[in-house]
Amino acid sequence: MAGAFDNQKTGVRILFGIIIGMLALSMLLYLIPQGPDSAATSGDVVARVGDQSITLADINQRLSEIRQTNQVPRQLEGLYANQILKQLVFQKEVEYEAKRLGITVSDQERVDRIREILPAAFNGDTFVGNEAYSQMVQQRFQMTVPAFEELVRSSMIEEKFHRLLTDGVSVSPAEIQQEFRYENEKIKLAYAAANPETLADKINPDDAEIKAYYDQHKSDFQVPEKRVVRYGLLDLNQLRQNVPVTDDELKAIYQQNIQQYEVPDRVHAEHILLTTVGKTDAEVAEIKKQAEDILAQARKGANFEELAKKYSQDPGSKDKGGDLGWLVHGQTVPEFDKAVFSTPKGQISDLVRTQYGFHIIKVLDKETAHTKPFDEVKESLRGPYVLQKADQQSNSIADQMSGMIRQTNKTTLDQLAQKFHLSTGVTRPLAPTDAILELGNGQDIKDEILRLRPNELSLPIRTDRGYVVLSLQQVLPAHPGALDEVRDKIIAQLRLTKSQALALSKIADLAKRVKAGEKFDAAAKALGLDPKTSDALARNSSIPGLGNAKLILPAFSMKQGDVGGPVEMGSSWVAYQIVDKIEPNPADFEAQKAKITDTLLQSKRSMAFDAFRIALEERLKREGKLKISPDKLRSFGGSNFPVDLPNS
Repeated sequence: MAGAFDNQKTGVRILFGIIIGMLALSMLLYLIPQGPDSAATSGDVVARVGDQSITLADINQRLSEIRQTNQVPRQLEGLYANQILKQLVFQKEVEYEAKRLGITVSDQERVDRIREILPAAFNGDTFVGNEAYSQMVQQRFQMTVPAFEELVRSSMIEEKFHRLLTDGVSVSPAEIQQEFRYENEKIKLAYAAANPETLADKINPDDAEIKAYYDQHKSDFQVPEKRVVRYGLLDLNQLRQNVPVTDDELKAIYQQNIQQYEVPDRVHAEHILLTTVGKTDAEVAEIKKQAEDILAQARKGANFEELAKKYSQDPGSKDKGGDLGWLVHGQTVPEFDKAVFSTPKGQISDLVRTQYGFHIIKVLDKETAHTKPFDEVKESLRGPYVLQKADQQSNSIADQMSGMIRQTNKTTLDQLAQKFHLSTGVTRPLAPTDAILELGNGQDIKDEILRLRPNELSLPIRTDRGYVVLSLQQVLPAHPGALDEVRDKIIAQLRLTKSQALALSKIADLAKRVKAGEKFDAAAKALGLDPKTSDALARNSSIPGLGNAKLILPAFSMKQGDVGGPVEMGSSWVAYQIVDKIEPNPADFEAQKAKITDTLLQSKRSMAFDAFRIALEERLKREGKLKISPDKLRSFGGSNFPVDLPNS
């Protein structure tokens, strides 16, 4: 085994969870396509941990890996780079501390882990050879052998730290009981909500109130400069409707891309998998008997899909009735590939043994290699070609319009509209923040409207609707808003302010009345509110229309009959009364104990590891072993994100 036995190293680091995810996906028997592995180029050093450095090239490489499966908006590149830097720094910190403490991973440990991850690299106890092993690693994980083996080694180092720090963590019986009570204690509420939005429509300020509010807040009602523009639109939709497309054009595209329409030999199959990974010989024998029984049921006419849902242990296909979709040669492990392509259509195979376990395969359909004929794909070619042709035509027209506008400042919008069949119109007065839906609402349009001078044409601007040429028609200067201009805004503000105060007042009054002895339902109805009674609520329950019960956590510490509120839940104010307190059922404790214990252990272990991470970072700072230059991340996305790590 080239790398494991030669102890080769590389700088590639990936979290161990990615390997586990790949293993889970491999149970589908598909070879998942990945992006190519790329070597990091040299770059400025962003951080140093001991004698190890992290460069801009390291961060760029990791960012490129993320882009292979996720879109990264440019404005968020800085945030991504920040997170990547923190991850890389921690990995280097762990490496540094492991070296200091003498924590290592032996070649044999690494080989054993690779055997778990990639069992096909071994035929029994015999290694398949460097060439086959290298192909498997490249095919499965899209990386080189040294990169893969370094990934395995680094993940095992972190695992050892986890065990070292968390093996001694425990939870006490009292903690388990407390958590059981916390999760299972329930309450029932009588409650009523007042939503300001529903009250706002009932509030109609009179003229005196509107005038008084205007006089008190005149400075808040400045009307910004507004502009009116004429526009000419080259409508893409109209172009697309009129673009001529002939069969000869489509045939030419078909011939140019004929390889896309070549269908290889393929088979549509379902399977049932009983896994044998990690099982003893005696257990494997029992599993084989079970598989033979399931095979017998299938051949006697039992519904194969229902058998797969009941018995299959392949998480990727179980819920789909074992359906693997269409498979081509080489997509599955060799034993499975041979069986699935040799089983006739509509038939069920014998038991097939692979490294994963025993498979029962049903072949639903088969297709021999062929090329899809032109008539079959013609219509699928038409739509994209129409879009492409219309786009080319619109670009050409836009270039011609740009030439006319640049040639002379005497070109008018009407001349352009007549020559190039533009539809014209006039916008309403537009402020800088107003939406311009009729023109596509792009920022380029807004910026150009602000820049335009009278009697000047803009160059064509590309929008979602097509190309737009603008001409400034009128400028309305900014000014203090007259009462008539801002009347609607004042009414909206008064309704909002008054409805919020009214909702809060109603709920406060309800809580006060109930505390004074009135019945909850009667008091709520008297105030025009709709009283309701909840189901039994746990702390993680949801109250319909209001939100999570965690918003009223104090209620779980109150006694039956106690009143709470006003409290804001979502967009409403709420008052409530404890109708009933439901104690946890002791009989449920044993059934939940294991899960609660595991959850508490995971939480405490996570806290222990976080404490280690923080302490390690602080120590390395003090010792001068950790130096960071986060200012060098400013090249990512043109944005600055705070890096919560020390500067060098």
